[in-house]
Amino acid sequence: MSRDGIVPADLRRVGREQLQPYDSVVFRFGEAVDAQQTERGFAVVLDDGTMVHTRRLLLATGVRDELPAIEGFAECWGKTVLHCPYCHGWEVRDQPLTLYGNAAIGMELAQLLRGWSRDLVLCTDGAVELTVDEQQQLIRHDIGIREEKIVRLECTNGVLHRIIFATGEPLPRHALFLRPVQRQRSTLPAQLGCAFVGQGPLPDLVKVDPLGETSVPGLYVAGDAMTAMQQAIVAAASGVVAAGAINRALLQEEFN
Repeated sequence: MSRDGIVPADLRRVGREQLQPYDSVVFRFGEAVDAQQTERGFAVVLDDGTMVHTRRLLLATGVRDELPAIEGFAECWGKTVLHCPYCHGWEVRDQPLTLYGNAAIGMELAQLLRGWSRDLVLCTDGAVELTVDEQQQLIRHDIGIREEKIVRLECTNGVLHRIIFATGEPLPRHALFLRPVQRQRSTLPAQLGCAFVGQGPLPDLVKVDPLGETSVPGLYVAGDAMTAMQQAIVAAASGVVAAGAINRALLQEEFN
């Protein structure tokens, strides 16, 4: 995917440096706190009171993850508490792994992570919500089930060591995978009247057409705010698609 292992701040720095030769690009560092649709497009208000007027608007505001309120999850997040088998499976391959979830999510994680490790335990953090057939399927693949409530994750500097339950023996593990509930990081899509789609852990992804335009004409969204495929390269690609659509729309508007 390019630049494997780069620190996100460094990736942003490189991107900004590569845009410096283009005098048509202006950076304004600040939070967009409000936005309204106008007769000519949109008006965006920044946190310093500045108002920016634009004929088209592209939002790339992303989502935020809601982790379980259990000690250790936040401390290990992004290091050994992970969300994506495709993004992190290689780094923890052949290690003892925990799948945190229940019902359909638990089964999905079991199916995906079995490609990376054969030492898997599903932790449901409460009563199992799997059918008898699903439980038998896990047993056939030697995937254990622990349904005791989790008290905390024992970790050092973000490295998971053990899972501590309210009852029963602790479970030594190297990493834990879950699919956290995600919410829109910004309120702007809702303020502007965007339609949303989604279910389960992704209840409010912004609905867009193939070019990234939302249900609000002239308003586009790119990146994690509109897709469950959350990778930097996918976000960048969706930004390119939306930017091309915006440029085409503006040129056609001027031509007419």
